[in-house]
Amino acid sequence: MNPRVQTVEPLDGYKLRLQFTNGEVGEYDCTPLLDFGVFAELRDVNYFRQVRVFAGTVAWLHEQDICPDTLYLESKKIRKQHAA
Repeated sequence: MNPRVQTVEPLDGYKLRLQFTNGEVGEYDCTPLLDFGVFAELRDVNYFRQVRVFAGTVAWLHEQDICPDTLYLESKKIRKQHAA
């Protein structure tokens, strides 16, 4: 099982900075989702910035969420977990 989201910070350009439960930090670009159904609402920057961590992934008030495995596998890692 892939690590889950521990914290999320919305960034400019419809990106999310994610810290995962294994200590890695990555950035996920939500831009490709903005043309699909329920995700179109995320184009509203004020709404997009209301993202929260919920059950190991990210979610918004109107029940949009992204698969936690997708977030981990497709995020650009900006800090890797350090080996002990």
